[in-house]
Amino acid sequence: MLKIRNEQKGLVWSPLIKGYDKILVLEEMMRKIFSGLFVHRYRDIDPNIRTSCIESLGVWVLSYPSLFLQDLYLKYLGWTLNDKNAGVRKASVHALQKLYDADDNVPTLGLFTERFSNRMIELADDSDVSVAVCAIGLVKQLLRHQLLPDDDLGPLYDLLIDDPAEVRRAIGELVYDHLIAQKFNSPQSSSRGSDSGSSEVHLSRMLQILREFSAEPILSIYVIDDVWEYMKAMKDWKCIISMLLDENPLIELTDDDATNLVRLLSASVRKAVGERIVPASDTRKQYYNKAQKEIFENNRRHITIAMMKNYPLLLRKFMADKAKVPSLVEIIVHMNLGKAKVPSLVEIIVHMNLGLYSLKRQENNFKNVLQLMKQAFLKHGDKEALRSCVKAIKFCSTESQGELKDYALNKLKNLEDELNDKLKSAMKEAADGDEYSLLVNLKRLYELQLSWSVPIESLYEDIVKVLHSFRNVDDEVVSFLLLNMYLHVAWTLQSIVNSETVSEASLTSLLSKRNSLFEELEYFLGTPSEDKEGSKCGNQLACRVCIILAEAWCLFRKANFSSTKLEHLGYCPDTSVLQRFWKLCEQQLNISDETEDDDTKKEYIEETNRDAVMIASAKLVVSNAVPKEYLTPEIISHFGMHGTSVAEIVKHLITVIKKNDDFPNIFIEALKRAYDRHLVDLSKSDDKSFTSKSFLECKDLATRLSGTFMGAARNKHKSDILKIVRDGIEYAFLDAPKQLSFLEGTVVHFVPKLPVIDTLEILKDVQSRTENVNTDEDPSGWRPYHTFVDSLREKYVKNEGLPDEKERRRSGRPRKRRNIEGKRLFDEESSSEEEDSISGSDREDAHDEEEKQEEEEEEEAPLIHSIRSSSKLRSLKLSRDENKGQRKGVSASRTSGPSS
Repeated sequence: MLKIRNEQKGLVWSPLIKGYDKILVLEEMMRKIFSGLFVHRYRDIDPNIRTSCIESLGVWVLSYPSLFLQDLYLKYLGWTLNDKNAGVRKASVHALQKLYDADDNVPTLGLFTERFSNRMIELADDSDVSVAVCAIGLVKQLLRHQLLPDDDLGPLYDLLIDDPAEVRRAIGELVYDHLIAQKFNSPQSSSRGSDSGSSEVHLSRMLQILREFSAEPILSIYVIDDVWEYMKAMKDWKCIISMLLDENPLIELTDDDATNLVRLLSASVRKAVGERIVPASDTRKQYYNKAQKEIFENNRRHITIAMMKNYPLLLRKFMADKAKVPSLVEIIVHMNLGKAKVPSLVEIIVHMNLGLYSLKRQENNFKNVLQLMKQAFLKHGDKEALRSCVKAIKFCSTESQGELKDYALNKLKNLEDELNDKLKSAMKEAADGDEYSLLVNLKRLYELQLSWSVPIESLYEDIVKVLHSFRNVDDEVVSFLLLNMYLHVAWTLQSIVNSETVSEASLTSLLSKRNSLFEELEYFLGTPSEDKEGSKCGNQLACRVCIILAEAWCLFRKANFSSTKLEHLGYCPDTSVLQRFWKLCEQQLNISDETEDDDTKKEYIEETNRDAVMIASAKLVVSNAVPKEYLTPEIISHFGMHGTSVAEIVKHLITVIKKNDDFPNIFIEALKRAYDRHLVDLSKSDDKSFTSKSFLECKDLATRLSGTFMGAARNKHKSDILKIVRDGIEYAFLDAPKQLSFLEGTVVHFVPKLPVIDTLEILKDVQSRTENVNTDEDPSGWRPYHTFVDSLREKYVKNEGLPDEKERRRSGRPRKRRNIEGKRLFDEESSSEEEDSISGSDREDAHDEEEKQEEEEEEEAPLIHSIRSSSKLRSLKLSRDENKGQRKGVSASRTSGPSS
């Protein structure tokens, strides 16, 4: 037929036939390579070979779709999506991405997609970040081809708040393309409406997403951060402001939408000027190049121009909403001067360029903004709104220039005066039983004093009178009265220290204020938790008292003022006050985690928890503000009792303490304090589970403290460890046998850290203490003593050997001896005597295994010990060889019979 056609058309077909044959041959070769090589090696033990196989298969499918673009071959790409190696999974995802890139391949991939699409979605949450990012890109391709229903994407959206930033960014791009820009919709739906890509439409769709996170503001910020890079509408300041001011009648915002939009505005402003809006795993300071800084400055300028006239309007509209004020206030900090709705709006000003107010002749708008911020500060009483207002007002008063700065400072002075008047009026109301106004204004004063010195000399005495006159006032009110007293004293001290000349009157006034503060704090040392036991509010007051008192003691510690003209300002509490202080601290440390969790949503809770109390106590020790003899052992005795975070604080304290020479005394005292608590539990309760818990705490403390002597530290602190052991033994025998469990619970954990020669001395000392004592009269009471002695014997036998066991002793760095004699088990004429020797050798090998565990400890032994051990080992080997020769002679005589 080909010949006839060639003749008819006058064409030469032979090259075409040869080319067709080449294709057939090539396809046949590919089939053989696939069946003979690929199907065996794609499961190879080497992940690199598996990766090469999958990469090759991807190339084959793209190059020869007529042959390989079918489920018979594609299934291997699907199967390797489950490979245990991340590189293989990534290679499979890459190969699939290239396949889905070609629109012509999509119809053929229908069944494959239906089979493996769930696995593709699961890979978006892969343990390997690079695989997860690639899988998210693959899912985007499936969405582009409309191969996935929206219902299957739920697990992906949960990754918007995932830890790896790369995964969050990839999901953010997917969310923008699919839900906001809607790039993957059908052409008919995407062409409807000429404004489908406008900023208003995109922002409205973004608000629909944020509605899902209205109850969790931090999650909203994560979503905004993920999408911000791809969504230009977030940088359309004029459009956002227009929507907030209801200037577009076609768009109606609910209250939640307005809150989310203000939050979006504040977060977007911060991103535009180069700030992080979500926590980062890398806490190092960010550095930007010149081009990036220019971009941020241009963004700051655009933000300021867009906000300049509209900012007062936004503040007036949302002034009463404490959810929006912080975010609005913060914006001005990011404007060029030279959270909830209210906090979010207020803080916007810190990102603006205030210098443009003068250049653009907008001084009146700046003054209006400051007036509105002052009103917001005096209108709200929650922590977030107050801090945002203080931050913005301080920014305006320090970063503005010329006339605007004078106006800001004057407005700040008016704010302080008005707050003083409100406080005096609130104190009178508190006398009549209404404490709310006093509490709110005390919070306002506290937030101001955290940022700068506020003149409240006339108020200080009134605060003291309130504390004296109304002992039953609410605990939260008491907390803020004490906080404001402390901050005022601290600011006063700083002004005196920084002054070139100090008058006697100012010193006398400071001393009077300081003494008043100490008197009030010491009064509350024993009252909050005792009078209101079980009350979380009482616990918060107790925490406040502990923390403020510790900070005040550090502030006035004698070391700060010794050998100066201010020496008489130095202060050190007496022992009775220090003991009461620690008793109150212990009560807060013993509060259960469940009680703390109940109050996690309260304001200032991060300032009144166990960690804060332990940090304050440790600070007293490190700064030498109080005598170490009492407080330091008490703190260390709680090592490991109150969770990981508290244990880390104590661990850092121990690191500092070990630099001092007296730390062995501190360690042994800490062990005694923990053991004393156990004895108290024994006297109070017969419940073994209760008392065993306190005993386990003693053991845990000893384990942790002995664990600080690791490696080279064992040799360095050899004498210190020996002192701890000896002092512990002395304490245990003070009231024997009652306190002998101290040996078993604590001292025994330090013995393995000692050299063998010291172990022998300790053993002799302990045994000498019972020479004239009948320990059989009270077997249970003396059981810890016998246990301790046995542990000493065991350690010494393993490492050196007792005098009466010289024939079996072995020391130095052990090497495992092979059981050569064990081969005699296969000799035909092995005797029972030989079997006994074999059993003995087995026991020696078991003993060697135990000694092998001691190798790490023996590596720290002095060189002289190793020399002695080597000589003993050689002598031991010779004696064993002699015995071995004797056994061989006996065996030979038995098997050869009598000689003639």
